[in-house]
Amino acid sequence: MTHDELLSLPPVLDVPTAGRVLGIGRSLAYELVRTGAWPTTVVRVGKLIRIPTAPLLMLLDRPPGDATLQG
Repeated sequence: MTHDELLSLPPVLDVPTAGRVLGIGRSLAYELVRTGAWPTTVVRVGKLIRIPTAPLLMLLDRPPGDATLQG
């Protein structure tokens, strides 16, 4: 994912997009969510699964809106 893509992420992501942020594939991302091994908060609304962007970027040691992102 490029620097510009990371900066333009919405507040919550679907699972495949969150997986792309971490550099993993869709299947593995869903498997981690399913087994409870996803490394950040997972929000479930009915059948929808969403991943908040801020904790995901903090996991990567990149605060949201951090202008020092490389990519």
